[in-house]
Amino acid sequence: MTAEPVTDSPAPWVADHIRRFERTAGRPRPGMADLLLTTRGRRSGLLRRTALAYVRDGDAYVLTASNAGGDRHPAWYLNLTADPAVTLQVAAETFPALARRANPAEAERLWPAVVAAMPSYAAYRTATTRAIPLVLVTRTT
Repeated sequence: MTAEPVTDSPAPWVADHIRRFERTAGRPRPGMADLLLTTRGRRSGLLRRTALAYVRDGDAYVLTASNAGGDRHPAWYLNLTADPAVTLQVAAETFPALARRANPAEAERLWPAVVAAMPSYAAYRTATTRAIPLVLVTRTT
């Protein structure tokens, strides 16, 4: 992605998390793996940034589209399904990447690692009737 302006999440707690991420060189929560994800808005075409927890699976960053157990997918997930070319910032490094939804076998294998890293995901899964997608994001350069 180019040097276009980036709009941070409108959710105040997520915007605060992004600011903490930037102030702490990518370590806003000790003991947690966090990153910044930039997607292109599927309707607006604007760059949108959010902060997310992740786990690793080989070279892939695994993201959980939980939306805190809400009945709708988060906007960042809908954006990357429309345009899977994203930008990740992990710690102080920013790089282009490609996102895709984990297939059912991958999701089943990865779910225990996701819950181990962020136990609240187990409750989110029972709070909704939708399948919570796991997203694999891999560096393109």
